[in-house]
Amino acid sequence: MSVEIRPITLPERLGTPEAVEFERYAAFAIDIEVERWGDDRFAYTPAEMLSMYRDDDYEIKRAFAAWHGEVCVGRTISWGERDAGAESGIVIVEVAPDFRRQGIGSRLLEHAEGVITALGRHRNTGWIDFPLAALDFPGPRLHAPDGEASLPAELPSVRFALHHGYVLGQLERASVLETSGRTEEFRTESARLEARASDYRITGWIDHVPDALVDSYAAARARMAIDVPAGGLDIDEEVWDAGRVRAHESHATRGGRTLLVSAAVASDGSIAGYTELELPPGKPLAYQSDTLVVAAHRGHGLGMRVKLANLVRLAEFAPERTAVYTWNADENEHMLAINIALGFEIHGFGAEFQRG
Repeated sequence: MSVEIRPITLPERLGTPEAVEFERYAAFAIDIEVERWGDDRFAYTPAEMLSMYRDDDYEIKRAFAAWHGEVCVGRTISWGERDAGAESGIVIVEVAPDFRRQGIGSRLLEHAEGVITALGRHRNTGWIDFPLAALDFPGPRLHAPDGEASLPAELPSVRFALHHGYVLGQLERASVLETSGRTEEFRTESARLEARASDYRITGWIDHVPDALVDSYAAARARMAIDVPAGGLDIDEEVWDAGRVRAHESHATRGGRTLLVSAAVASDGSIAGYTELELPPGKPLAYQSDTLVVAAHRGHGLGMRVKLANLVRLAEFAPERTAVYTWNADENEHMLAINIALGFEIHGFGAEFQRG
């Protein structure tokens, strides 16, 4: 069976002859998500994907696809920080069911890792998502360095990672919160917490952080990569400034996503903690992306306060979105406790592997 692997060229816009291969690549990525979860709840639209891939001022992204004739049967994406001090890159490899176990995944991985090597990096990180049912796969279990969760070592995707020298560094819980009918509950509890608080004020915005807060927000976002539990992973620092914040906002909105952010502001005017919800186009749900309380401001209940404030904001801005999905390191006991108290329930896992 003849399969060709070649790089994906990003078109200027969708719906043009130049966009055909990219659109097939994006459609393949959606098919993989549907295979994994039964629907497209976590799939990027082609417009979202194009916006994300084109935004490379702070992260370098390169994509390859495997082609059987004109049909996309596999894909990979590699990316890494542009910062000269970065030592890692991220690789994702996916192959169509009918084309697995034919060496195509290994060929794609070689291309993906080649991108990272060409950037001068010596460490690769990849992740695999699993629905909860996959954890019942028989056989020995694989444990991450931290946390209590485990996953089956004989799952095909796990065996692929281990075969290529990757080591399990961390497991993340994927959880969902059903918010229908709970708006008043969230609003009442948020108001109760705010009435008891005096040292921090809660503020928020949609898509665009106020200019007066953008530098402080960038400083808080820079802590996200290094202040959260990393398990056995080596994580690069991320360089954030006002320009990167604006780029992040721009590529989200350009792809059709809306960003809802709530933040705790300290008495000196700096952001002490924040949480961000991403609202993908055309779906009745939201993704919980970053939530962080800066280390110096922990112990004041800010994590719960910003999350509640943002759930109220979500209900007011987009009441049709009644499910919130989040991902947390299995060893992140504090954030997991907040999520459990809010009513999040586990529905899957993500596994992060690394090879140095």
